[in-house]
Amino acid sequence: MSRVYTGKGDDGSTGLLFGGRVPKDHLLPEAYGTVDEAQAAIGLARAATDRGGELDTVLVEVERDLYVLMAELATQPENRTKLVDGQTRVTEAMVEQLSARTDDLAGRFEFPTEFVVPGQNELSARLDVARTVVRRAERRSLPAASEGSHAIPYLNRLSSLLWTAARWVEADDTLLSKSIGDRP
Repeated sequence: MSRVYTGKGDDGSTGLLFGGRVPKDHLLPEAYGTVDEAQAAIGLARAATDRGGELDTVLVEVERDLYVLMAELATQPENRTKLVDGQTRVTEAMVEQLSARTDDLAGRFEFPTEFVVPGQNELSARLDVARTVVRRAERRSLPAASEGSHAIPYLNRLSSLLWTAARWVEADDTLLSKSIGDRP
């Protein structure tokens, strides 16, 4: 039987991509761990979408991008030359794709004229929670990202995409999936 634990972290340290160990409360695991939390929050929002629908597809792409971002943040600065664009390092094109998706969604509804009170429906509320976790991930990633990294702009755009997606869902009731209990 395979184990899901190694015991190596029992001393309070964790391994990094391309080698090295740091304490679990070091800025690198703090950053990529919060991105992992953001990815899970996005997954919770995605669970309330129609499988294979446009929003589901967008959120899956984002979740996969976050693996790339976590890999970048899980690498010691001296090993970041080993990172591969789009596989283990966020690229400018990834940031631009988020901007384009956000602009596309924003063109489909009228923006609110007042502050938004989250919770108009379950899916938009889940997207708003995911957005706030992404904002925290952005703050935690600031000291961990290397100069010239696209990780921070990616997280910044991602929070904008999630805010916009939540407003889009509020404006278009056809985007709401069946209730959670009715899902296949």
